[in-house]
Amino acid sequence: MSYVAPLKDMLFNIEHLANIAQIAQIPGFEDAGLDTAQAVLEECAKFNEGVVAPLNWEGDKNPTSWKDGVVTATPGFKEAFKQFAEGGWQGLQHPQDFGGQGLPKTIGAVCGEMVNSANMSFALCPLLSDGAIEALLTAGSDELKAVYLENLIAGKWTGTMNLTEPQAGSDLAAVRTRAEPLPDGTFKIFGTKIFITWGEHDMAENIVHLVLARVQGAPEGVKGISLFVVPKFMVQGDGSLGARNDVHCVSIEHKMGIKASPTAVLQFGDHGGAIGYLVGQENRGLEYMFIMMNAARYGVGVQGIAIAERAYQTAARFSRERVQSRPVDGTIAAGAPIIHHPDVRRMLMTMRAYVEGCRAMASVAASAYDAAHNHPDAQVRKDNQTFYEFMVPLVKGYSTEMSLEVTSLAVQVHGGMGYIEETGVAQYYRDAKILTIYEGTTAIQANDLVGRKTSRDGGQTGKALATQIEATEAALIKSATPDAQAMAKRLKAARQAFVDVVNFVAGNTKASPNAVFAGSVPYLMLTGNLMAGWQMARAMLVAQEQIAAGNDVDFMRAKIITARFYADHMLTKVPGLRDSIVEGAECVTALALDAF
Repeated sequence: MSYVAPLKDMLFNIEHLANIAQIAQIPGFEDAGLDTAQAVLEECAKFNEGVVAPLNWEGDKNPTSWKDGVVTATPGFKEAFKQFAEGGWQGLQHPQDFGGQGLPKTIGAVCGEMVNSANMSFALCPLLSDGAIEALLTAGSDELKAVYLENLIAGKWTGTMNLTEPQAGSDLAAVRTRAEPLPDGTFKIFGTKIFITWGEHDMAENIVHLVLARVQGAPEGVKGISLFVVPKFMVQGDGSLGARNDVHCVSIEHKMGIKASPTAVLQFGDHGGAIGYLVGQENRGLEYMFIMMNAARYGVGVQGIAIAERAYQTAARFSRERVQSRPVDGTIAAGAPIIHHPDVRRMLMTMRAYVEGCRAMASVAASAYDAAHNHPDAQVRKDNQTFYEFMVPLVKGYSTEMSLEVTSLAVQVHGGMGYIEETGVAQYYRDAKILTIYEGTTAIQANDLVGRKTSRDGGQTGKALATQIEATEAALIKSATPDAQAMAKRLKAARQAFVDVVNFVAGNTKASPNAVFAGSVPYLMLTGNLMAGWQMARAMLVAQEQIAAGNDVDFMRAKIITARFYADHMLTKVPGLRDSIVEGAECVTALALDAF
């Protein structure tokens, strides 16, 4: 169950697909080129392989516990988190002004994959802190930034995101937690929040809760929601911690997976009111919270890649060791390791291709984020922001749905042993399921892709991407190798199917919303498949060039084979999805409700 970070593949993406050399030309990132990326990734791998990964199974066997309002992390977690913070990993991509290292997301996101592969329950704590930091950087006052950011970025304090309530679920318009203004400009917060990841624990000195609530007299619905900082311990004028605030953990959930990550029920205001500090302006809380949510959604997509990578490694290792039956081609007379069997190879190639495709897609999206937030040219920033926003629901939705298939295949490769907890793959399968649910279900990501990312601009962003993909097809055809020709054929068919669906969505969302949204998740899966496949096509072209130059030939050949597999086995699904979306909408809602 050991983990080895796939550094070669990560660095390949950073160098050739995310183009770290261009990122390093952006002011502020001059020292963040490939050499820096390699040095950081190697240190990150060493820490996660040696310190964090060995705690993964322990966290599943001995989950975080709750007693009398006190939450105690799995043995070993507190010490590992202390090392994580002291190593500067929490502040990797946050501003140097507040003690961070100021590295680009192109590097930071890959480090995020490593810690999540090593131990997803552990990694959730810094993931939520990252979201809180981004929200405060964007919308917090100078005073709030001064009080909270340095300690959050240092990992001395951790952050949470408090949206959901028992009656609200994903419908934030139904939020009832209330905020009562006080004469000194602070607020008293009253209410209950559920599903709060790492909402209470013993790994940090303080916990900074970002809480959605309604100020008295606010408008109904989402337009009346504000965002507040509610610390576990009050922060005094000199920065030291004072009295306990009136926020308490009344229970933690018992879950099928990520058992070492406490999912808390938090009660605000049982003893007179929890003191909260308004973030930004009243009634703009959902807007600010979306900053956290978008950061978390991308991060959850990376979690999908991470858990799939861990499952793939475990399955590949087992298949080389497990002896079972003779190969069908008769090359070995007696029993042989199961990796000799074609169907096992098919499963392993499926896992590998999905992981590499989604990793490449996420890496390119991270690069766009860096350009969107830091490039000196306004038009470049705008174009990259549009691309990044289009990609977020795909990274989140497609990569997490992919992780379910890959972790399931890992169990299948193990056979009956996969159903036995000691092999570890059952934990990966259980852990992966939450990824398609939290931070917005796959259907919510699909609604975002349909409404905000496709229908709103008449499909222009999607069509612009299709034009870029067509240019890659032309480069493949020019390459003239059999693998490139096959990839070009599959990519073209997938692109044409995508354009058909974009036109269908853009042309029918207002007039026939049920017909469009009946196919929203298939549209997300189609688009994610195409975007990952596009990056694999680009990777194939790069690998061919590298082989011609005599660079790392074995790795590059493996990259070409994996890309070809993606083309023949994944991209071929796209035209069928197109048919189900464009031609199959009516039957989705045809059955009478009482017939279910």
